[in-house]
Parts: sequence; structure tokens; C-alpha cells
Amino acid sequence: MLWIVSFFNYADRQAIFAVFPLLQLRLHLDLVQLGLVGSAFAWVYGLAAPFSGYIVDRVRRKSAILGGLELWSWICAATALASRLWTLILLRAAMGLGESLYFPASLSMMSDYHGPDTRSRALGIHQTSVYAGTIMGGFCAGWIAERYDWHWPFICFGVAGILLGLVLMRLLIEPVRGAVDHGVLDRPVIDCRAIGITRADKCAQPPAQPLGLAEFARLALQVRSIGLLMAAFACANFVAVVLLAWMPSFLYGSFHLNLAMSGLTATALAQTGSMAGTVIGGWQADRLERKRSNGRVLVQATGVLCGAPFVFLCGQTRSVAVLLLGLTGWGIFKGLYDANIFASLFDVVPVAARGTAAGWMNTVGWMGGGGLAPLVVGLIARKHGLGTAIGLTSLVYVLAGAFLLLAAYRSIPLDRKRCAVLGHFSAV
Repeated sequence: MLWIVSFFNYADRQAIFAVFPLLQLRLHLDLVQLGLVGSAFAWVYGLAAPFSGYIVDRVRRKSAILGGLELWSWICAATALASRLWTLILLRAAMGLGESLYFPASLSMMSDYHGPDTRSRALGIHQTSVYAGTIMGGFCAGWIAERYDWHWPFICFGVAGILLGLVLMRLLIEPVRGAVDHGVLDRPVIDCRAIGITRADKCAQPPAQPLGLAEFARLALQVRSIGLLMAAFACANFVAVVLLAWMPSFLYGSFHLNLAMSGLTATALAQTGSMAGTVIGGWQADRLERKRSNGRVLVQATGVLCGAPFVFLCGQTRSVAVLLLGLTGWGIFKGLYDANIFASLFDVVPVAARGTAAGWMNTVGWMGGGGLAPLVVGLIARKHGLGTAIGLTSLVYVLAGAFLLLAAYRSIPLDRKRCAVLGHFSAV
């Protein structure tokens, strides 16, 4: 059920990028203005994320997930009414506010069904919905827009999300916080057989009090791995948003594909490759984690460092065959990283702070990375071309790899020892 919600989470946000060429024509927008439209979502999404995480740690996560779904779906449908640049920016910003609730709530919920031994695989499988939503969001939006104009994709996606939320109100079950973590925050061992039952609230005592924003900030200063993982996510998300925001326009302008094929080609190969990469990365990380404390982070570092040459190739080639190879390679190695984004973070934060931690992770990733990417690439593209701008983002991947290697060999071992002493982290 969460996979389907996540699918619409990304399909709704991806639809706008598939119709960029039509927006440029109909509303007379230039590349920088289109970049502002793309960045508006990321800025609000990032600013709202820590507060959303704070809320998620204190309310029923089911309510946060479905409330967010209804809100962003209504906003998505309302985007069809936009007629000027400022209304587009306002609605995209509002959609970022609605979508900011989903990932902190859903990741926290899934981590109560899966402990450290299977967490990377579980979150990796859920991550495949991101790629499926991106593919179908780009393709369907382009296909619908070419036939019925740019307004209709937003109406179709918005109505579908509203109906989905109504259905899931009766089906989605809220698990107990920290249900599969033994000895976490001084809680007793939990009978995990009760998880998923409608009376799951009877299988454990109430969880410890969640951390406040100031308390989490102090924790992040003490546990250096948190800061390094977030810095790496900012870099990786910068590159990911470039793929989502500008690759359809790059294919449309440089390879003369139509809107539907531009949206499909820009997403299908990379995102399908990422689906395979997340399954491999989740399985390999869980396996390696049993042997060494920095296993998940090493898999992430492999993903971004091996993915960097493919990013460069995508921006520089003028061959369709080479471009398709580059997108596929980019996607596979992106999946290795993506499968472990939050699994690595949850290894070094308390159970009661998972929502807050995921919120701050999204803030850093989207404000420091995703929020800058559409605008920065638009500015570079105006002077040097879109292909050059895309190719240069490969350097950002290399920087992400440096942060991850530093965490893997310097911070993670020390933080794991600290965790063992404190005795209240999920990784113990």
C-alpha cells in the first residue's frame, strides 16, 4: 500500500517536468523561469521536512501519510488552473508542503516492520516505487499533454490520488513504534508476531518520548555520521533532480524526440536500472552489514563513485545508443545508493527520532541539493548548453563519494562504539 502511495508521490511531482516545453511555449517562460518552477517544490519540501518529521514522531503515521496524500493530490489537480509564472511557483511550493509528510512517516512505519537484518532490502523495495512513479509520471504526463494540452495530466493524477487516499483509510494499519528493535530506548523485547495485527498496540509498552528539534540538533553534533550522511545525500539528490528536471528537455531539444518519448526515455532506462540497483544494493548492504559496521555506507559510496562517469557521459554524448547506455548505468549505480539512504541513517539515530531524522535528511537533501539543481543547471545551460551543465554534475557525485568514504572509515566505527556504550540506538 505504501508502494502505491509513493508511486503517486513521485508521479505527481514528475509530471511538471514532462510538460516543460509546452509551458515554455504557452506561458512564454525561459530556462531560468522553468528552473524556478522546479526549484520552488524542492525549497518548500526541504524547509517543511524537519517540521513534518517532528509531527510524524508525535502523531499516527497513517494519518500523516493519508492526510498528505489528499493534500498534495488536490494541489496537483489545482495546478491545471495555473495561468502565470507566479501561480505555477505557488502551487508547486504548496505541493512540496503536502508531500513533505510522506517519507518521514512511511519510512518510520516500515522500520517498525523490519529490523537491521532486512531494513535495507525492505526500504530498497519501497524505493522502486519512486522509479516507477517517475517513469509513468513523465511518460503519461507527456502523452496526455500532447493530446489534450498540459492541464490534463495534473487533473488525472490529482483525482487518482484523492480516490486512493479514500480507499486506504480502511486498509492501512499502524504498527507499534520500535516494534522489531530489541532493547531500544530501554524498552522490553517485543513479540514481533503481533506486528501487523489490528490489535498491534497490545504487543509493546508505549515508546519513549521523541526528541525535540533542539535535542536532535545536539545529537547530530555528537554523532558525526549523521552530518556526513546528510551532506552526501544533498550531493546525490542534486544529481538526481538534474536527471528528473532537465533530461526530458535535453532529449527534446538535442535529440528531437516528442514530449511523450522525451519523458519516457529520460526516465525509463535510468529508473528501471535503479529498480534493479536498489534490489541489489539492499541485499548486498544487509549482507555486508553482518560482517562490518560500515557495510551499508560502503555500498552507497560504490554507487555514487561508479555512477559519476555515466552522468558525465549522458551530458557529453551526441549518440543515442551511448546516451541510453549512460542512462542505464547511471540508474543502476544510483539504485545502490538509494537503497540505503535511510537505512544507513536509522543505524545511528534512536528509534523515537526516526521521523525527525528523516525530515532533516530531506531538508538537507532538498535545500542543499535538489532545491539548487534546477536553477543552477538552468543558469549554466543558458551560457554553455544543457549537455555541458548535465555533464558537470558528475563532479557533485564524486563529492558525495568523498563524504561517504569519510563516514565509512572515520565516523561510523566511532559512532557504533558510542552506540554500544549508550545502548539506545537501533544499530545495537
